[in-house]
Amino acid sequence: MTTKLILTHDVTHLGTAGEVVTVKDGYARNYLLPRRLATPWTKGAQRQIDQMTEARRRRAIVSLEQAQEARDWLNENVVTVIASAGANGRLFGGVTTADLAAAVKEAGGPALDRRKIEVVPPIKSTGRHSASVRLHPDVVAPLEVDVVAAAR
Repeated sequence: MTTKLILTHDVTHLGTAGEVVTVKDGYARNYLLPRRLATPWTKGAQRQIDQMTEARRRRAIVSLEQAQEARDWLNENVVTVIASAGANGRLFGGVTTADLAAAVKEAGGPALDRRKIEVVPPIKSTGRHSASVRLHPDVVAPLEVDVVAAAR
């Protein structure tokens, strides 16, 4: 059986926020709905789709040129994030995508949407780490992060 859903967030290899997708029942029930990545499709949901599309349009980097400028800045700079860590360099918690977006903006870089930053594996220790940022459908930029322990 299949279920018709509206994506509320971008899902890799499935679609972007606001799209109506048809997926298998188990995928919807066990993954998309509990994580609030999608909502069930209804006839009255078209208004919600329109609102999400408008909000995404306002947040998005408008042109390919802007995305390429942002990619150039990210290629040239290493972003430093200060986090609480133990004596062995292991972080208390982890570095989130919101932390990364704030650190880029603080360093004078472009404003990034935290939902467009992908960190695999999660950053849980001090040192140099890599992430990627989907700036535009055609532009993906690497993001180099240097995690430093906060002074006690």
